[in-house]
Amino acid sequence: MDEDEKSIERLVLIRLMRLNAAITGLVLGLLLGLTLCLATNILVIKGGEVVGPHLALLGHFFFGYTVTFAGSIVGFLYAFFLGFAAGYFFAYIYNRLADFRERKRFSHEKER
Repeated sequence: MDEDEKSIERLVLIRLMRLNAAITGLVLGLLLGLTLCLATNILVIKGGEVVGPHLALLGHFFFGYTVTFAGSIVGFLYAFFLGFAAGYFFAYIYNRLADFRERKRFSHEKER
């Protein structure tokens, strides 16, 4: 392969290896938020004398969260922001490791 083909191949590999941190955070945030909202609303609809004692324990971490419809909205917001932060952090670390790997690989190819 000539140098132009190698540089194009390298550019394609670099773009394919990256994650968009904002999109990853958004997807994980929506997934966690909707899951908590859905679980809460299912328990509210199911009803009963004691509604969701285990899920209610999240109120210790998510202030204002209760196993009610209004609590499901509060829980959605908390879970969304927690999921967004986790997804963004994961993508950021992944991209830094991919950069490190690519620089290391490229420096070895230059030495040859």
